[in-house]
Amino acid sequence: MSVMLVGADHLGNIEKNLQLLGINAVEHVTGRKAANRRKTKIPISIALIVVFIDYVNHITTNNIKQVAKAQGVPLIFANRSWSSLQEKLANYHFKERGDCRLQ
Repeated sequence: MSVMLVGADHLGNIEKNLQLLGINAVEHVTGRKAANRRKTKIPISIALIVVFIDYVNHITTNNIKQVAKAQGVPLIFANRSWSSLQEKLANYHFKERGDCRLQ
């Protein structure tokens, strides 16, 4: 499964911990560049989007929400800490893009 992380300049151990959960590909978008703030298409391989709420602005968040909704990709909003993200991920069941849902 592939996950897109939006926000934060550095991920620290988050990427490593996601791989331990079986998430094999992580795409990271800092959200700082103007191109990241525009509406962009989410790659088909992305099964879940994680938005780090303490490291992203409202324009970027709203654009990601709209694109994710249009493409049917679930969103998680969390702080940029492993404990916060792990708590949010505990409510999800992952298999593939079409089967990522709340348990």
